[in-house]
Amino acid sequence: MVDRILAGAKAIALARRNHAPLAPLEVPPRDEAEGYKIQRALHDLLLPHAGPLVGYKIACTSQVMQDYMQMDHPCVGGVFEKVVHDSGAKLAASDYVRVGVECEIAVRLKRDLAPGEAPFTAEWVGEAVDAYAPAIEIVDDRYVKWETMGAPTLIADDFFAAGCVLGEAVPRSSVPDLKAVAGRALINGEEAGKGTGADVLGHPHNALAWLANHLAAEGKGLHAGQLVLTGSLVKTLWLKAGDKVRMELDGLGVVEAKFT
Repeated sequence: MVDRILAGAKAIALARRNHAPLAPLEVPPRDEAEGYKIQRALHDLLLPHAGPLVGYKIACTSQVMQDYMQMDHPCVGGVFEKVVHDSGAKLAASDYVRVGVECEIAVRLKRDLAPGEAPFTAEWVGEAVDAYAPAIEIVDDRYVKWETMGAPTLIADDFFAAGCVLGEAVPRSSVPDLKAVAGRALINGEEAGKGTGADVLGHPHNALAWLANHLAAEGKGLHAGQLVLTGSLVKTLWLKAGDKVRMELDGLGVVEAKFT
């Protein structure tokens, strides 16, 4: 079992380091639980390349993304220190296999959410949030054909996660009703998608509670200072070199990046 897990993690890590499309694994994970075991082993292998794990991204929290990915529940992937950028970042499209972006509400925690506190509710995790930020999640279609990979393998590879770009943080006391926050995604000045905070499992705190409970079931917690991308308000937008990206989230601000 350990050999299966490590072999899968090594194959994914090699593809990630080489910016090479990942073919179906020789021994793919049998189910999502095994996919998460490979993901944990992968995170250890990525440390020298991507830096420490600084948080998580939650995938498939909105109906538009569940329909697109053909998934009926959320999934989680890691976010690493070296791929968290400030608004205005200029990033090389060649650093990705096929780069895409999503419009998200990010949260930063002010205290730990320990596994012993589970089960978590939206209200409970909301109290643990320090600040919010408008975010561009960067995703990478680093697969020969993602539609045939299967959810367990996508989970093993952090479910497309490739980092994020963050706008200015807004203290929790200053944010509007997150359910009503409207987000717009603009590519080269043209609106390419829109949604609201209510599209994220009814409220972004519901997504955060799902993550805290998911981690608690594995005996793991969330920690003060960690970043969580709560899920996309819009369908993934695939980019080409030269594209300028701007996400506008009412009451939270704006975040921008250029992919050169």
